[in-house]
Amino acid sequence: MKTLGLIGGISWVSTAEYYKLINEGINQQLGGLNFVQCIIYSFNYADIVRNNESNNWESTLNMITQASLNLKQSGAEAIVLCANTMHKIADELEQNIQLPVIHIATETAHEIERKGLKTVGLLGTKFTMEFDFFKDKLVQHGIKTLIPGDDDRKFIHHTIADELGKGIFKPETKARYLSIIDELVAAGAEGIILGCTEIPLLISSQDTLVTLFDTVLIHSNAAIKFALGN
Repeated sequence: MKTLGLIGGISWVSTAEYYKLINEGINQQLGGLNFVQCIIYSFNYADIVRNNESNNWESTLNMITQASLNLKQSGAEAIVLCANTMHKIADELEQNIQLPVIHIATETAHEIERKGLKTVGLLGTKFTMEFDFFKDKLVQHGIKTLIPGDDDRKFIHHTIADELGKGIFKPETKARYLSIIDELVAAGAEGIILGCTEIPLLISSQDTLVTLFDTVLIHSNAAIKFALGN
């Protein structure tokens, strides 16, 4: 089994979900007492948020690069960034560390292709929704992306930071997210990307009829495939 390097703490809530899903997935395939071989580097989320909110992505890249090099030195053979937003620096990171970075948007694009969809809605932090790093990977696969309006983007970003990232899940927040999803579907979205790793903890396929793309599950499955050499 190959060793995975997980960059976590962004937030710890979704990092725990990654650890759970990857371990369960390895065990489902290998059985017995087989579980993932991995190393986790967990950041203080406040440091990352401070950089990103001040548009200091260079500092974020430097921090993630150093953490990834530490994981590489400890035996990691691929890096899993346990957050969608961190993939803004994923391509540069891969060049810096000379290790595979399993890209969450690329893996999501593959899953959307398998479903045969061409237009999807994207929910996430304001960085994931407004910057092009995620959407560009979808464009490469012929997939069009719709994002919510300005007020809804602000609401989503705010609740990710102040609620979901702290493990707080409110019924009224869930209701607003489902309303936003309905609006994206009305605008032509055939599926919805839950493009923040905390959102699948709030919204599930049981809550809506539209196809949801759980990026934590998709990313975790890709990590499992790498670890097992598939």
